[in-house]
Amino acid sequence: MNIKFRLILMNFMQFFIWGAWLLTIGAYWFQNKGWSGSQFGAIFSTMGISAIFMPALTGIIADRFINAEKLYGTLHILGAATLFTIPLVTNPTTFFWVILLNMIFYMPTLSLSITVAYSALKSENKDVVKDYPPIRIWGTIGFIAALWVVSLSHSETSVNQFYIASAVALALGIYSFTLPKCPPLLSKITNRSFVNSLGLNAFSLFKTPKFAIFFAFSLLLGAALQLTNAYGDTYIHDFNNVASYKDLIAVKYPAIIMSISQVSETLFILAIPFFLRKFGIKYVMLFSMLAWVLRFGLFAYGNPAGGLWMIILSCIVYGMAFDFFNISGSLFIETQTTPEIRGSAQGLFMMMVNGFGALFGSFTSGILIDKFFTLPDHTKNWNGIWLCFASYALVIAIIFPFVFRYKHNLAVGHAIQNV
Repeated sequence: MNIKFRLILMNFMQFFIWGAWLLTIGAYWFQNKGWSGSQFGAIFSTMGISAIFMPALTGIIADRFINAEKLYGTLHILGAATLFTIPLVTNPTTFFWVILLNMIFYMPTLSLSITVAYSALKSENKDVVKDYPPIRIWGTIGFIAALWVVSLSHSETSVNQFYIASAVALALGIYSFTLPKCPPLLSKITNRSFVNSLGLNAFSLFKTPKFAIFFAFSLLLGAALQLTNAYGDTYIHDFNNVASYKDLIAVKYPAIIMSISQVSETLFILAIPFFLRKFGIKYVMLFSMLAWVLRFGLFAYGNPAGGLWMIILSCIVYGMAFDFFNISGSLFIETQTTPEIRGSAQGLFMMMVNGFGALFGSFTSGILIDKFFTLPDHTKNWNGIWLCFASYALVIAIIFPFVFRYKHNLAVGHAIQNV
């Protein structure tokens, strides 16, 4: 079977699992369970908690001890079992621990899927920068497909979303063991230091200014991603409380509206090689930050009626905001690190984005929303919330060009053309 097709199938299922519940768990939490908002903030922090240590840890394991594709498959099978038990949970405390366990299994698979894909493509003498983005598009299509399946089956507020995710996770876990072998490279190296033996040498990247700054802004942009994941679908659902909006299509099927963001991703992924070669990682990241400003700002003034175009445009802009940072960042790691530590380095990248970034976004936004944007009747001032988030992204965008002085655009462009 063609290697590209096999990796397409892997990416499709990888993100279908996440898309089946990530954006709709808020609707399930508030409208089906009726548990508190502060407890929901803790639920969404599980992604950050698990991503702080699991991607880096599994990256080390994949670099040193176990084939990446086998570790990848095992984690998905364990995740499938955990997702299947979520509907049995009857209190928010237990729900937190079960979701945390699920995220411990799922989060490292994001970086492992990249490691497996890059290894498989290189073994076939493919150009990862040219060939990987079109493959990765199918991950986004999988996310979209999951949103549509969940929305059209009216599972946004039901336990079915977790059963759907569980079934696909089990299928992917089994399929993973048929993927091309991705053996640990560090195990072949002799005369290693203690740090190298444990696979911890990837952490030395923090000593290099360009990587230290790159990882710092990865954290800050990871917080922005967490904000849109946690509140986007819930924001549209809240229009159901307004009589003039509750019968509109956008309010009835918010997950489908939010899926426009993922459709946009498929287009911007294709543009990444051009933008990286033309502008370099510094400016591609800056474009991402400016796109986050627009993403949040348009949400602030949108509504499901006359302002629906702003919500849709916000979803379109999301493609640039997400792809120009996440995908370009992984390619930056791939082209700027040695083969022996790439698994660990990809894990570090995910740790900063989905770990510390997600935690920072979850806890800070929860405090701000509770203190400044929750009205006496417990409804939320969404205009103020989104403008606050837009201001945050704008401050980052203003600071970044002055702090990240490394002439990265030329270096990365040269490296990409020689991958």
